[in-house]
Amino acid sequence: MPDVTSRDRKQSWFYSDTVKEHFFRPKNFIDRDVGPDEYDATGKVGSPACGDELRVWMKVDPESERIREFRWKTFGCGSAIASTSMASVMVTENGGMTLDEARDLKPQDIMARLGGLPARKFHCSVLCDKALRDAINDYYRRAGKTDKMVVESARLVDPVAKVTDRDIEEAVLEGAHTLEAVQQKTKVGIGNPGVLPAAEELIRFYKEKYFG
Repeated sequence: MPDVTSRDRKQSWFYSDTVKEHFFRPKNFIDRDVGPDEYDATGKVGSPACGDELRVWMKVDPESERIREFRWKTFGCGSAIASTSMASVMVTENGGMTLDEARDLKPQDIMARLGGLPARKFHCSVLCDKALRDAINDYYRRAGKTDKMVVESARLVDPVAKVTDRDIEEAVLEGAHTLEAVQQKTKVGIGNPGVLPAAEELIRFYKEKYFG
């Protein structure tokens, strides 16, 4: 019997025992207000499409740049909670990842440790790695090592519809895997067909990146 069934009973999802463990007993969750200087860095990301918002805090060894502590809180769904809980374990286990190692953490790595997520919940695992990278940049900013910050800027793909590569990335993560499906979410190329080849190339890139 599925763990979750939609109201119209047309869709159902199963969750692994690992996902349930991290959802019902989240690791490194912090249930209080955090002072501005209590941690070495903080990161924040929100997804209006999903309704999730995630904040993370971390302490870093200044010599080795290994993550000594990683705490988080979220206003989000069970998949976002389980994904962030697992990510918090992965970046702190075995002495902690270095910031370079943590920056390379991919949603697929988190998914593998969770034993998978329903396809339409995959984007929830992306939230925590984005918040982690935001916190890494914040650490380097506070440490005065701005040369180590990596700025993730969006590129305008369709200037008519004001659609960026990030908009297309989010659409693919939310399950739009064809041009038509992405257009329904973003309107890319509908009034500007000259950008369609670039949009299709991005769809192929993000499908390969996140779904193999």
